[in-house]
Amino acid sequence: MRLRFASDDELDEEKPFWQNRRWQLSAGFLAIAVCVGIVAAIGGRDVNSSAAATDRPVIGTLGPDGSRPQGCRTDDSVQQLPSEAPRDITWRPLNGADTPLSASAGPLKTTGPLLWCFAHTPMGAVMAAHTISRQMSGPDWPAVSDQQLVPGLGRDYFDAMRASMPETGPVQTSNELAGFLVLKYSPSTATIRVLVRQANVAYVSIDYIVDWNGVDWQLRPLNSGGLYSRVNPVVSLVGFVLWNEV
Repeated sequence: MRLRFASDDELDEEKPFWQNRRWQLSAGFLAIAVCVGIVAAIGGRDVNSSAAATDRPVIGTLGPDGSRPQGCRTDDSVQQLPSEAPRDITWRPLNGADTPLSASAGPLKTTGPLLWCFAHTPMGAVMAAHTISRQMSGPDWPAVSDQQLVPGLGRDYFDAMRASMPETGPVQTSNELAGFLVLKYSPSTATIRVLVRQANVAYVSIDYIVDWNGVDWQLRPLNSGGLYSRVNPVVSLVGFVLWNEV
């Protein structure tokens, strides 16, 4: 197979704005330029009492015995890093792109626009990284951020910058999710490398971090407000678990 590198402009053209390299660069600048103003306006956000949380769906909390919310039960026995994709994967259009879902690794539950209840396993972390990030390009991103991003300054920056962007509807992309690699895993945090195939048959990768909060996996934003690491060209597919044979 012959792979070629895509230019920066080609990488940016077909991605939703929040996955756009230029947006992330401007996001980092904005975070520095208006740091004091943003922290004063939204710092210390209490989602239980703020108007922003009103009428938003809420993922369940742990039971008195430490069990997961009612109806959210997963088989968490497989703690080995995945060497192949689950056999129960189905694909669902989500905000302009086909996204993988697994009957075993998650998401198993839907509450309003929230897709949640991922297995507390490496594969569950993979599914969470794919699903949560994809929901951020749709109109329900405030509820997803509220419940499925790790709280902190990174989330506050993301919310402020995302809210400043006009809602134009989901952007249809010809990019395809091609595979993944679990770079790091522990029961509390995981780093997932996502392989993306461009329309011109070039491959790139981006890294997400997800944290376990006791109820489910959450996506951890960067301190700049971005959701993932920089886009990197991929020279070889060795090591990646592919969703489909290439």
